[in-house]
This record gives sequence, structure tokens and C-alpha cells, in this order.
Amino acid sequence: MKEIPIISEGKTISRILTGRRVEEAACLPEGDVFLVYDRAVEPLADAFAKALAQNEGARFGGKMSLETSESGKTLDTVMEICRWLLEAGADRRALLVALGGGITTDMAGFAASIYKRGIRFAYIPTTLLAQVDAAIGGKTGVNFLDLKNMLGVIRQPEWTWVCPEPLQTLPGRDFRSGAAEMLKTFLLGDAAHYAPAVSVLSALYRKEIDLSDREAELEELIAAAAAVKAAVVGRDPFEKGERRKLNLGHTFAHGMETRARQTGKDLTHGEAVAIGMVLAARLSERMGLAEPGLSARLKADFESCGLPTESPFGLDLLAEAMKKDKKADGGIVHFILPAAIGTVVEKDLTVAQALEKLKES
Repeated sequence: MKEIPIISEGKTISRILTGRRVEEAACLPEGDVFLVYDRAVEPLADAFAKALAQNEGARFGGKMSLETSESGKTLDTVMEICRWLLEAGADRRALLVALGGGITTDMAGFAASIYKRGIRFAYIPTTLLAQVDAAIGGKTGVNFLDLKNMLGVIRQPEWTWVCPEPLQTLPGRDFRSGAAEMLKTFLLGDAAHYAPAVSVLSALYRKEIDLSDREAELEELIAAAAAVKAAVVGRDPFEKGERRKLNLGHTFAHGMETRARQTGKDLTHGEAVAIGMVLAARLSERMGLAEPGLSARLKADFESCGLPTESPFGLDLLAEAMKKDKKADGGIVHFILPAAIGTVVEKDLTVAQALEKLKES
């Protein structure tokens, strides 16, 4: 077991732990344990619950399954989790474990944060996107009025268990969505792992994810990405400054995701982030912050990993959704722009200013 602590002001505020299988995490909980899980990974939930019976320091209080989707990522679902916890007898000392992807961890973490004014919670992410991004850092939330993650809180899980077992059966498209977030992490703060990640992820894409001969490399990359995010979160746990750089590509991405929900377009979060990063690099070049050619390199790298790089919506169609982004401040958006592989800069612009620059020939 490897441990990556998230340290803020000299104190460990959360822990990321790595292992091989989901059931190994059953040794971690103490006290009354309640499990919320994505119905798509029910066999893993059963294995965890069975293993938990061998933990003498824990008592299993029950489990609740969720049908996860962006349309179901709402306050109503969070209230259902709270209602279940109340009916199951969960008190303020209970531990809620969330097993699933980022939608599951976001909703369960939010529910745990408000149920009886806050109970303990922990994550076992089962998607690559959640393992390198969504389940790390303490952000919880749900969508509201077609806007992504508009309601939520920042509160750290006690621990997050990361292991390769769930990735073995992850659909290729879901895996690629996680690949986008992994590349984002290295692009903003770890140049040494960026090229190796492109190499491994493109190889897995060409074979449509057989992990058998690349598992060790992927484990190392996941741990490296988690360590980058853990360090940033530790220095800025409530997104007052440095942590904003984790939003690379996300302002454009959230605009695309909002339009996709409104129009019925099939677009995953990772796909939107990949496109958003190319747009951010293009904007960075237009503003003279990056050398010409960076956006072309990212476009080629992402496409080699099976990711889209062109927005399905025109820039003008994204404008209104981008203005409503929760990170907008008095009409100003803190755009995170890549200056080079491993380096980003923050530039405050209005949405109109950013889109005008992108329209320049």
C-alpha cells in the first residue's frame, strides 16, 4: 500500500491510498459503515461488503445503489441518500463510503457533508477520471438549472482508495475521458510524465484498453497524477488561488457540457475537457503567452489517445453558458492557459474578450 497525503498548513487533511483490488480497502473503515455505489459496479460493492465482514473494527450498516448520470446528478438524489441514511440509523459518527465514478463520489460526498451537519466519508473511485481528478481534492456537488456542479461544498474525505481493478472492465470511452484529465494534470504541473502518459494512453487506445501489459505503467501514472493534484490541493484547499489552475480547459468544457445537455448532444466531461484544453492553448498563443505550435501539439497528442479536439458548438453558442460558469467573478473569468508543457498561467478576461481573441485569424 502506498500513501499520498494531502497536507495543508502542516496537517494531513486527507489521504490517497493505492492498492490492487477494491476489497483490500475494507480494512480501512472504523465504526458504522454505510455504502453508496453505482449500480454498474455492483459486483465490486458486493466484494467490498463481504470483505468488510472480516474487519472487526467496523460494522456494516447497509448499502444503497444509484443509477448515475449527469441528468440524475441533482439535489433530489442527494436528498434520497440523506433519507436512506436516516432510515438506516446512521448517526454523526457514521462513515459513508462512495464506490463509483465522479458522479457517485460528488453526490455522496455532498450528502455526507450536509447530513446531520456532516459525517465522515471516504471514496473508492472506479473510473480513471475519478481516480486522477474527481475523487481527489474535496469538491462535492450537483448540477443545477442545467449548470454543472453549481451547488456543493468543499470538504475532504478521510481517505480515497485507488486501485487498477475497476479499470479492467471500464468502457473505452469512459477510460478516454479519464485520460483527458490525466493529461491535463501533467500539462499543468508535471512535464516529465506528460510524454510517457501520451505514449501509454495512445497504446491503450489502439488496443481499446487491454491493461494486461501496461498495468504497472498506468499505476505509476495514476499515482503521479494524484500526487500533483494532492500537492496543489494541500497548498490551496478552498480554491482561493493556485488551485484554480486545475481548471485548465474547464471553462470552455463546462460551456460545451451545458450546451450538450440543452441540445441532447452526446459529450462526456473528459471529451469536453480535451477540446477545452486545445482552445485554451489556442487562446494562449493568440495572447502571446505560448509559443506557436502548442495547440497543434496538444491536438495531435489528444487525437492519438482517441480524444476529440474540435468543439461541436460554435464559439458564440458557448458564450452565454461560459458567462454563468460558477468560477466567473463580476463578469471576469480566471482563464487558465498553458504556456508550455508543465506550465500554465492565469489570465483574467471577460468571456467576450476571450472569444474575440479566438476568432482572430
